[in-house]
Amino acid sequence: MTMRSALEIVGAGPLAGDVQVHAAKNSALYLILASLLSDEPVVIEGVPKLSDVLVGLEILEHTGVKVAWDGPDVHLHAQRVRDTSAPYRLVSKMRASFVVMGALLARAGEARISMPGGCAFGPRPVDRHIKAFAALGVEVSDDNGDFVARRHGPLTGRVVFEAPTVGGTQNVLLATALGDGVAEIENAALEPEIADLAELLNRMGARIEGAGTPFIRVHGVDRLSGTRFRPIPDRIEAGTFMLAAAATRGDVTLRGIRPDHLVAVREKLTEAGVRIVDVARDAWRVDATGELTAVDVTAVEYPGIPTDLQAPFGAFLATVPGVSVVRDRVYPDRFTHVAELQRMGARMELTERTLVVRGGPLVGAEVHAADLRAGGALAVAGMAAEGTTRVLGVESIDRGYERFAERLSSLGASVARVELPSVPSSASSPASELVVGGVAAG
Repeated sequence: MTMRSALEIVGAGPLAGDVQVHAAKNSALYLILASLLSDEPVVIEGVPKLSDVLVGLEILEHTGVKVAWDGPDVHLHAQRVRDTSAPYRLVSKMRASFVVMGALLARAGEARISMPGGCAFGPRPVDRHIKAFAALGVEVSDDNGDFVARRHGPLTGRVVFEAPTVGGTQNVLLATALGDGVAEIENAALEPEIADLAELLNRMGARIEGAGTPFIRVHGVDRLSGTRFRPIPDRIEAGTFMLAAAATRGDVTLRGIRPDHLVAVREKLTEAGVRIVDVARDAWRVDATGELTAVDVTAVEYPGIPTDLQAPFGAFLATVPGVSVVRDRVYPDRFTHVAELQRMGARMELTERTLVVRGGPLVGAEVHAADLRAGGALAVAGMAAEGTTRVLGVESIDRGYERFAERLSSLGASVARVELPSVPSSASSPASELVVGGVAAG
């Protein structure tokens, strides 16, 4: 009999204690790709062993990169590139894998990448990446569902993104770091992961100016050398722990954070009545033991509330008396968690991509995480709910939270990873109903 994993959560009261924030998954994924740009060893320190990271490393191994773990550090050596393709069986698991195209273009001059997969919360086309490459002189064609890209000389030109795109900006940085060209990016993404990638590349010998601002200029260089590098802390993981502390009315100290990356999250939680105190240069105490009030949340590009925290914010607000409104300007359809929270008693209505939350008590239920951050949200809700919550779809959570159950348990939560017998699809429970504008929609 095949088994499936789940998180079993028993509402056990407020979280309390200290938790160390890990390195950023959303940065490490792109930092490891940078190893393709050098024939010398590159070491990325403190890499979280998450399923997304493991897929990224498998893609690198497919291209010929030697990969070895030394504790939490990953050693990468792209002495030669054996294959310039990324097959569907790997790319379909993770959207971020499309950014390997830029790295392969830089190092080998060509790339064949299947259409990427990833979280299922609405369309996220790669057309901005393709247009960016075309603006730099890259020839991109579609061959039986694969994107085939070739450069015929130095990548030179100006990329103007219609809207900031993190993956697109990173793809261009990787593609243009090597060579004789000069590339400019207008309306570049501002997220800290962009500056982190640029810092790694510059340490390897690249000439990148302006990363972290809307305008970036890249002067291509002949070669890049190896180096050691530690990613920035994971601001999404930190935010999830902050929201878990708030939802359970806990008192938790987060260590190893970058406070400047969490300003908007801190401001919104403070507005809700959470007391956040600096206890060290890289540590905050999150005290939610006082009275809390409802607030409105809109997820936007950095430096605003991250779209990756929109779902956990919704779970927290479902516990707060009063009416809150939640919107997502980055991915307006990112609400797969709503139907599952409704199963837990959350009073939520989603109308025209606007979520209205009327806070109150939650009760345990069996729910399913359709994507990574929905899984984080359901875990937050489960710890705040009365009774037992069972979160299925743990493979989604494994994409972004390392040793999640163990670390939450260290804060006093009752969270355990359990194995359940699989059931045939014909015998599975019916789909959750989602209240849309007050009317149940299957």
